[in-house]
Amino acid sequence: MSSRSPHHAVYVISVAAELAGVHPQTLRIYERKGLLEPARTSGGSRRYSDIDIALLLRIQELTNEGLNLAGVQRVLELERENRDLRRQLADVEDRARAQVAEVERRHRADLVPVRQSVVLYEGRRRRNP
Repeated sequence: MSSRSPHHAVYVISVAAELAGVHPQTLRIYERKGLLEPARTSGGSRRYSDIDIALLLRIQELTNEGLNLAGVQRVLELERENRDLRRQLADVEDRARAQVAEVERRHRADLVPVRQSVVLYEGRRRRNP
């Protein structure tokens, strides 16, 4: 396993296309449609990362299921939004847990245990004379 970051763009278009199982022209179309944004060298050549390859495979999966490129774009947007919302929710949950723990810690000294027992009365009721 390489220590290279999955965001590091190293693949030329022909290698990226081969890894994704598509024609290089398909990658250009995906880029024009806004589905993919490869890095560029100073000379303008496209370079693809492992993240880009994973995205290409996801696009292929969706198109193989019958979605057109507009549908693929919408699904990818919704998946991104879903990931972002899940991250935000996890952050809110973490903060809420921390706040509850802090309140419990601060008020622990104020709490006094109370012992109560319930006794059922089984005697007769007195009548007033």
